[in-house]
Amino acid sequence: MKKFVTPITALLLFTGFAKAQETVYPTKEYKGQLFITNGTVHVGNGQVLENATIEVNNGKIVRVGTDIPVSQNNAKLIDAKGKQVYPGLILPSCDLGLKEIANGVRGSNDYYELGDYNPSVRSIVAYNTDSKITGTLRANGILLASITPEGGVISGSSSVVQLDAWNWEDAAYKMDGGIHLNLPSFLPRPTGRRAFFFPGAPQPADPVKQALDKVDEIKTFFREAKAYEQETTHKQTNLKLEAVKGLFNKTQKLFVHGDQVKQMLVAIDFVKEFGFDVVIVGGSESYQIANLLKQNNIAVILGSEHELPSMEDDDIDQPFKTPAVLQKAGVLFALNDAFTEARYRNLSFNAGTAATYGLSKEQALQAITMNTAKILGIDDRTGSLEAGKDANIVVCDGDILDMKSSNVSHAIIQGRDVSLDNKQKQLYERYRYKYGIQ
Repeated sequence: MKKFVTPITALLLFTGFAKAQETVYPTKEYKGQLFITNGTVHVGNGQVLENATIEVNNGKIVRVGTDIPVSQNNAKLIDAKGKQVYPGLILPSCDLGLKEIANGVRGSNDYYELGDYNPSVRSIVAYNTDSKITGTLRANGILLASITPEGGVISGSSSVVQLDAWNWEDAAYKMDGGIHLNLPSFLPRPTGRRAFFFPGAPQPADPVKQALDKVDEIKTFFREAKAYEQETTHKQTNLKLEAVKGLFNKTQKLFVHGDQVKQMLVAIDFVKEFGFDVVIVGGSESYQIANLLKQNNIAVILGSEHELPSMEDDDIDQPFKTPAVLQKAGVLFALNDAFTEARYRNLSFNAGTAATYGLSKEQALQAITMNTAKILGIDDRTGSLEAGKDANIVVCDGDILDMKSSNVSHAIIQGRDVSLDNKQKQLYERYRYKYGIQ
């Protein structure tokens, strides 16, 4: 049946989409008490509390439980009866705010620098808080993200940001916590246009030798950095070597980007020679050496889950099963959404898929909350709904891991009930109005 919009409804719709994203301001700091009551609280450590209350004061969680008295004195109340309450979701590695359009004009993108060795590049200073993508992430329960540079051998440092800010200084949650290293491929695989237009073109004579030569070059850089770090005084400051000093005193982690087993074995070698805290980013073949990764205390950030397996002989559903293999081996791992077209919004649904292939729902939730916080070094502040931590909370009408029922009604960042409006919602209302659809 065709539906028509009444004049009053039309006016309300017009008012809604006339409020452009540019007028969706970051929420002001909230001082005072906040209570989220009557919800099913998923703490983020595997515990689930029915009909529970969360008490927040000045942006910090004070108490979580089922017998908390609710103050009526100027406190803000959110009734979550019949709803699910979760820790804010965390993106572990992305180019949010650095790249707005995948194939846009080079000058408008700040995710990629020229040259092979750029450890002194800081992604945080290029972060754009006005990205149109940020609003869509908040509406999907993603409240924090690790902003990661790309390109070259050493891309630079990543920083964690909260997604409701005026500028990068406001957004910064943890700065320069990781150095990102891109390992060479050990396989003779053509990539990009070369692979498309010349699938039968000859490959490098010995890709393994070339990769090992590059690894030796990388090790030489880190050996020089270690010697530099051990010197008490320097006649001249070397910005590149200065930028990686945190790897040696454990204030930074080395994020090694690679999917192949041989690349991960090189990462293990870095642990043994330099003592780095290492995290694998990608890790599609990590299930093959899960026990070895556990032995060397190496964490894994898995890439896009909804993709084909990396090897021809793999099971077609291997990407779905890999999280459960890592869980069973005791490897600390997190899930990501690196699929370019989705622009990160499917993070929770990737976890939902993992929950149907061997993980429990609470384990899958931890893979996008508490596990991620541990890997990024922010678990003392966020990742779970526990006393003393920042009030980064998501209230959802249904199961946040389920694409059909997930509908975020409140996103709270450090105690602020932030706007869920975004460009896509505004376009939706615009064309409902245009075609007269209620």
